[in-house]
Amino acid sequence: MALRYTAGMSALPHATPLLRTDALRSVEQEALAQGAPLMERAGQAAATLARELAGDSGKAVLVLAGPGNNGGDALVVARHLRRWWFPVTVVCLSDPDRYTGDAATALLAWRNAGGTCLRELPAESGWSLIIDGLFGIGLKRELASPFDRAIAYLNESDAPVLSLDLPSGLDADSGRTWGCAAHADHTITFIAAKPGLLTGDGPDHCGRIHLADLGLRHAVHEAATGVCIGDGVLDNALPPRLRNSHKGTYGNVGVIGGAPGMTGAVLLAARAALRCGAGRVYAGCLDANAPAIDLLQPELMLRTADVLSGLDSLDVLAIGPGLGRSAAAQSLLRQALERNIPLVLDADALNLMADIESLKIRLPSAGTTRVLTPHPAEAARLLGCDTTAVQNDRVGAALRLARQFNAGVALKGCGTVCAWPDGHWAINSSGNPGMAAAGMGDVLTGMIAALLAQGTHERQALAAGVWLHGAAADTCVTEGTGPVGLTASEVIDSARRLLNRT
Repeated sequence: MALRYTAGMSALPHATPLLRTDALRSVEQEALAQGAPLMERAGQAAATLARELAGDSGKAVLVLAGPGNNGGDALVVARHLRRWWFPVTVVCLSDPDRYTGDAATALLAWRNAGGTCLRELPAESGWSLIIDGLFGIGLKRELASPFDRAIAYLNESDAPVLSLDLPSGLDADSGRTWGCAAHADHTITFIAAKPGLLTGDGPDHCGRIHLADLGLRHAVHEAATGVCIGDGVLDNALPPRLRNSHKGTYGNVGVIGGAPGMTGAVLLAARAALRCGAGRVYAGCLDANAPAIDLLQPELMLRTADVLSGLDSLDVLAIGPGLGRSAAAQSLLRQALERNIPLVLDADALNLMADIESLKIRLPSAGTTRVLTPHPAEAARLLGCDTTAVQNDRVGAALRLARQFNAGVALKGCGTVCAWPDGHWAINSSGNPGMAAAGMGDVLTGMIAALLAQGTHERQALAAGVWLHGAAADTCVTEGTGPVGLTASEVIDSARRLLNRT
């Protein structure tokens, strides 16, 4: 299967509940205890989608059934497709007679319908559809033979792939791959959407997501502490602008950073804040040789970092873009942490906090809005672990940061994870590979600061800023700019257009 990038391919509706494995198991077990036929419902839903994807009933379908309940789901799919006159070939790469519970029942029903199970991958090709039912949410180990060979088989096939619950080999909670993973064109996920579909490697593997709640929507909403961030997050994020208003109505933002050689970071953040609606924006640079005016954005008010740090009229302060780790940078960060205004902390502000315990412990005691926007390496430094540990549990890492620093957190990356100290979290669905470019994080910092300055509630400012950042980049790609060569500056103007459409 040819791999490609398609903007927005895996998007789910805004506020779709997300369940991690433990919560999902609880919902599932409670439903089973009440007699809900979940495997039959899942198989029926997946078979209905498979029939649509495969087209004419005379076309051959290959079903790969794994050793657990995911394999049972696959057998139910196979039975329904056979009933609808599709030629169906089922491959069970482990002993099907070792199935237990509902999976054993599904196997018996398949055999009673006249179906058989092969134990080896067939040599033929030309399938109209391949059903990936090898592994679901229970996989927590590296894939070995024969399952890695089966995944290679379907990934190399020209046939479209439909994965059941999640692509085999993908971790449901983190989005990491266990050695290898199926590249699906479609994934039908059962009961609730999983975070691993939206973050880490998930978006590169899941294709278009279809959600089948199996009649458990109410239970899922009751159990969920996480949601998907989608385009509805901008609804009412900013109130309509009154004619009788002035620049002070929309807040004063300060951005501090810009050590020698890094002036551009501060200017990008400041430009983003201005073009996303802040009434006044000040940019303060540590570099004594920084320009006194931004010729590309002369509306910005440039100051030295020391002068800006003491400015009383600021409503929001963002600190960190290009800040560096000098003694002067440390002093500026200490002063910022003592201010009783909303703070957005990024880049070297986070690195300094990780390096200096006296800075790290100042943040939790603050009673005002604090937002941290680390990338995985910065998050690892703050948590005292390595980047791999963060990436292997992105939701958990974001939640630990939020609790430790009593702050809203945006753990950046594919499927940025937002988290808050009360244990709630969200995963962003917007964005594309073009954002892997210098300056993108600085622009996000400015966007969040702008929303805060205009009075957006701190939770919505974080979630809306993250989504707006990615959606602006997606719009650029849709309009023919990127993903290759997309720049942070181009994302700023795209974000302004999106804000004015809401």
